[in-house]
Amino acid sequence: MSLVHTLHLAHLPEDLSLHIALYQDVKNAAFLQQQLLQGNTAFEYAFIDASMILSSTHLLAAVFRAANDKLNRRLKSKNVHSEIVFCLSMNNNIAESFRRFGISPATTSTYAIKVASNSPADAASIQKHLSDNIEGTPIPFTDPEIAKVTDIVKIRKIYKLTNAAKGNSRANGKGRKDGQRQNEGVGFVNGDAGQEDAERKELEIMVLGLMALRGAT
Repeated sequence: MSLVHTLHLAHLPEDLSLHIALYQDVKNAAFLQQQLLQGNTAFEYAFIDASMILSSTHLLAAVFRAANDKLNRRLKSKNVHSEIVFCLSMNNNIAESFRRFGISPATTSTYAIKVASNSPADAASIQKHLSDNIEGTPIPFTDPEIAKVTDIVKIRKIYKLTNAAKGNSRANGKGRKDGQRQNEGVGFVNGDAGQEDAERKELEIMVLGLMALRGAT
């Protein structure tokens, strides 16, 4: 089974769509990574470690940038799918972006993303291929579900935002200790839901800013 969501991003050609599926409890991440390393064209997807994605906006920002660069012949990597992974990075080191954001043998939740035509036949073919080849549980591509597999601590570390986050917490008068802010792979814990949402949104803004700055260099 696969839950493939087909989306059309504004300002891109009408015949170009994004097909995206989100899986948790993935058991064969090593196999999927190996298909990419071997250049198996049947597995031409952007496989992204879902723990490194804050929200649908975070992910779609990278997809839009990659698709736009493809249309304008500005790709820095092999194809639009590898470019999606690269566009999540805050620097120009392509290999590092794959290590930080791409699928690895240790990945337990992943996005499978395909930029292709918006025909029903393509969508059905993609859904069948993913269902046949990913050993995991598909979950909806919604922000509440995304939050369940996000690793906030790891994202702060990779984007070098740990100190900024702590500083903002003190400025807001919360004064919570680091131990109270620990993340165990599924978002914030031990905090008020409204405060957690605000902190997540603030972190998202900073991450998107860093991604945009990388694009300007």
